[in-house]
Order: sequence, then structure tokens, then C-alpha cells
Amino acid sequence: MTAIEETMASILIVEDDPKQLKLYGKALRGYSLTCVATGSAALAAIAEARPDLVILDNILDAGEKGLDFLPKLKAVAAHVPVIMISGTLQIREKLAALQGPRSAHYILEKPVDLDELDRTVEIALTECGLGETVAALQSLERAEKIDSSEPDRRFTERPARQHAMIKGLRATKDRPNISELARDFNVSRKTIIRDLQDLIQRGQLPEEIYPEWRQEAAEE
Repeated sequence: MTAIEETMASILIVEDDPKQLKLYGKALRGYSLTCVATGSAALAAIAEARPDLVILDNILDAGEKGLDFLPKLKAVAAHVPVIMISGTLQIREKLAALQGPRSAHYILEKPVDLDELDRTVEIALTECGLGETVAALQSLERAEKIDSSEPDRRFTERPARQHAMIKGLRATKDRPNISELARDFNVSRKTIIRDLQDLIQRGQLPEEIYPEWRQEAAEE
């Protein structure tokens, strides 16, 4: 196999304080970081490439407040978990940020404990977002008593498989073994290739992990 230099998760940091950004850079050096100073810039960045996680400060440049942008960010990227950072939010504001369909998953107080940040980021990436969506769909399937003999009614198989692929491929620097993945998930090689194309196109895996994806997508 050929080693891949980068299969890490991507994090969009919305923060205007250079000192805070420096701390995040040290604490999160195992991730691919994109930093912007305003909520407006964050929306533009998400439109260009969906991150796996957003870290959103409340007091931003140009007089913007992260709390005001939280619903807008979730509206365009509902599956992306958000960690809010603030030393100014009151109890009522914190509760509002953590409630409803367009809420943050976590709120961390400033000054941020970097060990707590690291733990929170890891949980958000593995269990929130896409993982949370898959769990909800699987729960719905169980409630509807959908079993493996009803493939036309199963709607969790593909996102669950892709979520598992993301976690597995990010844990290694090797290129994916298509045949091995097909055996592990009991699907065809063509299905695995399409999954890889989806994940790369969505920005959840780097192109370098499977450079043939564009050519094979064009041939379909």
C-alpha cells in the first residue's frame, strides 16, 4: 500500500483572537484547521467546503456574535457538530444555544481547558454529526421493524457504512484496500468505490487517499 500524508478530520475555527488561535493550533495539531474571524466568513467557508466540526467563538470580529450565526451555520450544515466557546454567555443564553434543531452540541467556557477541548472534539467527531444521524435513523428502522430482508426500506446502510469508513480510514495512513472493504461490509467493490467518491466529493476524505476517484466517476 502507498502511505497517505493526510486523512485527518477538518475543523473550521471561527475566532478573531490571534492568541486563542495559537492555543487551538497547538491543542488540535492532529487535525486540518481552517480559521476565520467572523460568522460571515464562516458561512462562506462552509459553502466552499463542509468541515467535520465547527468551533465557534461568541465574540467575533466586526461586532458579530457567534450566537447570532449559530442557526445560520446549522441551517447550511445541519450534520456538522458545533462547539461554542464563550466567557460572556449568561445561563439563559447557554440554554438557548443548546436547545432546538439548530443548536450547538457543546459550550466550553473561556479560558478553555485544552485537555477538555481535545476530549470534546474527539467525542463530537466520532459520536455527533454523521454518527448521531446514523444512530437516529437506525432507531427509526428499529421502530418500524425493518429487517435485512427489506433492502428497499433500509435507509441507514449507506450512511452507516460511510461513517465507519471515515473513522477507519482516518485512523491509518494507508490507501484503502477496496476488496478488503467490500468483504468487511459485504458489498461490491463498485459500492465501496462510490462511497469513496461520495466522501471525497463532500470533503470528508482527502483526494490523495484515492486519486482514481475522478476518472472512475467520469466513466460511470
